[in-house]
Amino acid sequence: MKRYVILISGRGSNMEAMLAADLPGRCAAVISNRPGATGLAYAAGRGVATAVIDHQAYPERAAFDAALAAEIDRHAPDLVVLAGFMRVLGDDFVRRYQGGMLNIHPSLLPSFPGLKTHEAALAAGVRLHGATVHFVTPTLDCGPIVIQAAVPVLAGDTAEALAARVLEQEHRIYPQAVRWFLEGRLRLADGRVRLEGEATTAGALVAPAG
Repeated sequence: MKRYVILISGRGSNMEAMLAADLPGRCAAVISNRPGATGLAYAAGRGVATAVIDHQAYPERAAFDAALAAEIDRHAPDLVVLAGFMRVLGDDFVRRYQGGMLNIHPSLLPSFPGLKTHEAALAAGVRLHGATVHFVTPTLDCGPIVIQAAVPVLAGDTAEALAARVLEQEHRIYPQAVRWFLEGRLRLADGRVRLEGEATTAGALVAPAG
């Protein structure tokens, strides 16, 4: 059985979705960079080991990255899952887990990388917005795309309303991507995503449908 570790900074609603999804693997630990992250209590209540590596205790990012890597490696995961982990990780850290680390971003990448994606989407006047699961690479929000889901942008939308609809899709596609990896169907080869048994559905707003 493959093992995965989830990194969070707050509530970790995507973490909750994964732990509720009956994935074909074991969540070995949930790790936070913030001692007060409420998701830690949820994970502990599900019987998952938890740990805190407080970034404020480290004067340099490299020192924090090293401590975080040591805690991750202690659990020997096959996959590292970033679920609302609000720290930029250094290049050496990312390369250490490259091909075995996933992130989710609240936009249809490559559009609107970075923060305040919902505000940016509304300002740009796009008709579709959504979420993207991607492999993590040293360039922020630019890793190879695994799966995306789109939602319509409605007349009169606020950033909060749009974010809520996108989050529903995040909870749908992120466990799916993790499932593919744990099943051995998803991998990164020569910088490109390889997904075995990929299905295509005409008109789908989740792609690939798997």
